[in-house]
Amino acid sequence: MADLGFLQTLSFGPDGWGPMLLAGALMTVALSLSGFLLAGAIGGVVCWVKICGNRPLRYLADAYTTVIRGIPDLLIIYLLYFGGSQLLTTLGKVFGDGQFVSFPGFLAGMLAVGIAAGAQQTEVFRGAFYAIAPGELEAAKAFGMSTPVRIRRIIIPLLLRHALPGMGNVWQVVLKAAALVSVTGLAELMNKAQTGAGSTGKPFDFYCAAALLYLLISAVSGWSLQKAEGHYSRGVKR
Repeated sequence: MADLGFLQTLSFGPDGWGPMLLAGALMTVALSLSGFLLAGAIGGVVCWVKICGNRPLRYLADAYTTVIRGIPDLLIIYLLYFGGSQLLTTLGKVFGDGQFVSFPGFLAGMLAVGIAAGAQQTEVFRGAFYAIAPGELEAAKAFGMSTPVRIRRIIIPLLLRHALPGMGNVWQVVLKAAALVSVTGLAELMNKAQTGAGSTGKPFDFYCAAALLYLLISAVSGWSLQKAEGHYSRGVKR
């Protein structure tokens, strides 16, 4: 193949690697969104336990946030991917299949990113809940709202108003942690950039392209979160 320039190498032409990088970027977005949603679900449950749970449950919640925040994200990915593969292989042997069974890379990455970011999301939600003025909750209760109605109409909108800036930071962490999932062989953006760099001998071109795509994803998601902050801050003096 002829020596191509930067734009030609990354183009969508016959010899360009643009489609491959775009597919990797879409996989990164899918993985990041899945992990972020899982982190939100975990963070919501653990936050509720820390605020309303009994003492043993609060101890477990504290242990989760302390341990997970003290472990590198890459180690969590290794534990889930290789540990899951070993478990599946062992189960296969029990049922008469002696071959190695690989744990799905996307599932391992989603679980690892979600569990790691869930600890961060827990503290974001907990801080946002305590930022709600007690008088607003008391007024809703005095108005006769039931607990489900208070949660839906008062607590969640107010909590999101205070939590969205922190959630934006967690999203950035999730987006960068998704790049680590390339160690499982998942065809996300970093994996595709490594493949292109190795095949063409142009690592600088491909890693610069990956950096630009990450910045584009970050900019679009940051704009979306800013719009969401504006929506939940309507009527509030800035």
